[in-house]
Amino acid sequence: MVFRKLLSAMGVGGPSVETVLHNPNVRPGGVITGDVTILGGDHPTDIIGVNLALKSRVEVESGDNEYNTNLEYAKARVAGSFQLGPGVRHGIPFSLTVPWEAPLTHMYGRQLHGTTVGVATELEVARAVDATDLDPVAVHPLPAQERVLAAFANLGFQFRNADCEKGRIWGVHQELPFYQEIEFYPPPQYAGGIKQIEVTFVSGPHSMEVVLELDKRGGVFTEGHDSFGRFTVDYATVEQTNWEQQLDGYLQQAGRRRGFF
Repeated sequence: MVFRKLLSAMGVGGPSVETVLHNPNVRPGGVITGDVTILGGDHPTDIIGVNLALKSRVEVESGDNEYNTNLEYAKARVAGSFQLGPGVRHGIPFSLTVPWEAPLTHMYGRQLHGTTVGVATELEVARAVDATDLDPVAVHPLPAQERVLAAFANLGFQFRNADCEKGRIWGVHQELPFYQEIEFYPPPQYAGGIKQIEVTFVSGPHSMEVVLELDKRGGVFTEGHDSFGRFTVDYATVEQTNWEQQLDGYLQQAGRRRGFF
């Protein structure tokens, strides 16, 4: 599938930009390739540079307020300065590496509503910068992520929502300034103590941290509260582990230790 976005840059008579992704499907740590084509307008234009960046919708907390913004990351300059003549077509092939910590947009073979990833093309000319709309990118789970997510599904957890939040997770090495939370409703065997669970993957080239946030169900005389835990998954040995058993043991142990059950 190919996505095409056309931009009439810098006003009437200015250059236009077309970005084509060869394949919008990718995994964290993978590479997106494509072509940027700039078509000259009615007069010569001095192009200062062409940039690409990934953007995701991220929730930002500021004091007592919350708002969503398209946060830019993984920015790359794909062309420097050149002069573009009237009506001249200038093609730029590109490759853009997707960070290992990029949020997932698909899970269990379906689109993960609540998370967006897209490529933005930015054209710089003298005294002006213009950017295209986002070309959507489909980020699919790594095999290790798929295995852990399958374990949650096999235990009976039901997907609730997913979003990205600006900030850092304490005690975890994190490259991006935000992280994704994938929320699940618990099955009956955990529902008595856990209202929901949020799963965050912080992935690297050889292993990933899985961070769990357990939201305790409040009682008549007690307030609910959150509890955190994490474990490391080695890609080389992920298939040697019974993750259903591991997750169940961890949740039961964490729940008893924190008084959830």
